[in-house]
Amino acid sequence: MSISTLTSRTGASRALPGLRSASVLGIIALTVSLAWVLVAILAPVIAPADPLGQSSSMLSSPSSLHLLGTDELGRDVLSRVIWGARVSIPYSVLMVAFSVVIGALVGGIAGYFGSWLDELIMRIADFVFAFPTIILAMAIAAALGPSLNNAVIAIVLVTWPTYARVVRSLVLAAMHSDYVSAARLFGASSLKAMAVEVLPNVAGPLVVFATLGLGNAMLFLAGLSFLGLGSQPPTAEWGSMISDATQYYDKWWLALFPGLAVVSVVLSLNILGDRLRDYLDPRQTSG
Repeated sequence: MSISTLTSRTGASRALPGLRSASVLGIIALTVSLAWVLVAILAPVIAPADPLGQSSSMLSSPSSLHLLGTDELGRDVLSRVIWGARVSIPYSVLMVAFSVVIGALVGGIAGYFGSWLDELIMRIADFVFAFPTIILAMAIAAALGPSLNNAVIAIVLVTWPTYARVVRSLVLAAMHSDYVSAARLFGASSLKAMAVEVLPNVAGPLVVFATLGLGNAMLFLAGLSFLGLGSQPPTAEWGSMISDATQYYDKWWLALFPGLAVVSVVLSLNILGDRLRDYLDPRQTSG
């Protein structure tokens, strides 16, 4: 057996535990993400109480009657956390979907056609990037008025340039590839070459980036709701639940459980995005 073969096998055996742990971590992240999706779908069935229903058991600690305790109005915290998933998860997906569509369209146009159009679009993106993202989102949400829909609009307006830059760079790289040049030589129009040759090669990295963006979108939405610019009472939403809990520092369960919900979803989405990136682009892990 040659030394090079032995060395390669030794390196592979050393890398195998890392690959196994990464795959296990990805499976756990996927399981947690799917579990929260099921919780959001089945909330009317699995919630033990009405999330808006008030009772005389105000600020009671976790017990057999209320597994996660009650809030200042006697509402069941577990039910509100479960129903909060029906707000945080769908709205986060909606925000990322709008941002990806707008960013992909604008970035694709900028990268493919270039010239003054590219300069104009990138200068608009630079103008948005000149402000801290959360501060600009707060300003837009405050100007539009506090509500979930306006919070979504604000977050989309400050996040689409990120996707536009990513798509533009991918399109510029694809434009100089041999397969696009061959398609143009065979008479393919600009739109056909864009749709058939460029977009399929952009889709994979964009899906990965969007998956990673889901966690950020959820944090932005929770942050705006925490500041009173997103979800409004009495809607059960994780950020607003944490905001209400700041008035009762000694009632630890009010902020802990919605906070754990946010952390678990965001962390699982980030891990899932990393594993998806490794799967779609193995060269990054082999290097």
